[in-house]
Amino acid sequence: MESMLDNLSNSDIISICVQDPRLLKDYLWHTHVDYEICLHTNSMCFRKKSSCVRRRYSEFVWLRHCLEQNALIIELPKLPSWNPFFNSKNPGQVAQRMKGFEEFLESIFENPLLLSDSRLHLFLQSDLSITRIERCASGKTRYTVAEAIQRCNSSFISSSEDKAASCDSDCESSSSSTGCQSVGTPERGTPVPFSES
Repeated sequence: MESMLDNLSNSDIISICVQDPRLLKDYLWHTHVDYEICLHTNSMCFRKKSSCVRRRYSEFVWLRHCLEQNALIIELPKLPSWNPFFNSKNPGQVAQRMKGFEEFLESIFENPLLLSDSRLHLFLQSDLSITRIERCASGKTRYTVAEAIQRCNSSFISSSEDKAASCDSDCESSSSSTGCQSVGTPERGTPVPFSES
């Protein structure tokens, strides 16, 4: 079995790129940066051979925690350190964080046990929120992991399921009746100009 995994890993190519930082305004004063994660591969481990999703720092923290629980004896790579003085408008800090995310993911790909976690695949190849990833990976959705990945960015994962899930903490429902929006303020997750000052 191990030699079979070695043969597979020698011919597999998994290319990951973290790029296109986007500054988003959540509420009146709070902003965060999300990053586009592009994956290109010929590996049989992945459902799609090419995908792009957007994730933020807190979602990477969640992913590392999940992988840590699944692989207790494996030392996981570190994420870029959390910095209370992180300046999302500082291109150097943003670039350093993106490089750290790439290195983290590249290290994950080197371990077949970590690569087998369905939450990793949903994180990288679907646009599901963390709450929905958890529900899907534990079999609590009407769609499978494979279906969620295959139909990424489609209406397959309907708004009716959003209502059944009672509007998760990411307030992903596009309806303005969710209470996630205030009058006179941009909708949560609205891109704002990313200045390079």
